[in-house]
Amino acid sequence: MTKKLKQIAIYGKGGIGKSTTTSNLSAALSDQGYRVMQFGCDPKADSTNTLRDGTYIPTVLDLLREKNKVDAHEAIFTGYNNIYCVEAGGPAPGVGCAGRGIITAVQLLKQQKIFEELDLDYVIYDVLGDVVCGGFAVPIREGIAQHVFTVSSADFMAIYAANNLFKGIQKYSNAGGALLGGVIANSMGHPYQRKIIDDFVERTHTQVMQYVPRSITVTQSELSGKTTIEAAPDSEQAGVYRELARRIDEHTESTVPAPLEPGELKDWAASWADQLVAIESGELRGGSGEAI
Repeated sequence: MTKKLKQIAIYGKGGIGKSTTTSNLSAALSDQGYRVMQFGCDPKADSTNTLRDGTYIPTVLDLLREKNKVDAHEAIFTGYNNIYCVEAGGPAPGVGCAGRGIITAVQLLKQQKIFEELDLDYVIYDVLGDVVCGGFAVPIREGIAQHVFTVSSADFMAIYAANNLFKGIQKYSNAGGALLGGVIANSMGHPYQRKIIDDFVERTHTQVMQYVPRSITVTQSELSGKTTIEAAPDSEQAGVYRELARRIDEHTESTVPAPLEPGELKDWAASWADQLVAIESGELRGGSGEAI
């Protein structure tokens, strides 16, 4: 029986920990015996760094700028535990569309049947989620990814970006686009942060795939150019990423989210602002601040 390739896309606002989460997910899945490719879709081309001891690799667009015809194998490098690493890259600064690299790189690998040749179990696309349009929407719009997950903290701009992503998924859902698997709640520290995320996913008809705590172990690992899975395999944080990998591996049914309208999102955020003021006041008075 031919195995089915599972392609997933991880979106998230820049700086939210999207690439950190994606790389640790790739590492955890590879440790489970899966053949994994991580496909970096950010023009900064730094998605796969911690899978390769902090080193950068040539991008697909870099190679195409050097010559007209590129063998896809030239853009594929191996990292931790034989994970295949690809970086789409972006245009020269100030020139062209940043999403062009995604379109070009995906087409190159598909035309040369690389996924089949490498006998992959997973292709994980690491996609910038600040703007869900043009090339950045390709994994959703073209149905390349079967499931989409978004990394978000409890900060408003991260949730704003996630809500915009939900709008994109909803828009393309009737045309065969990818659907939403859920939210990966990152940088969870205070209980109120979980409650904000929980409330958001409930209102938008989705789910939390995993709560990922803020951890110095992640910082230490990345400073050494490695994922937490590789640098601190016995740590509690590595266990969190392994559990995330297990849940994503078992995930089969994604859905169309129900994004909040601008006015709804504004009112929702304002209500939480009032609740946080109450929490802070309680803490200043010596209260626990855990009422909500």
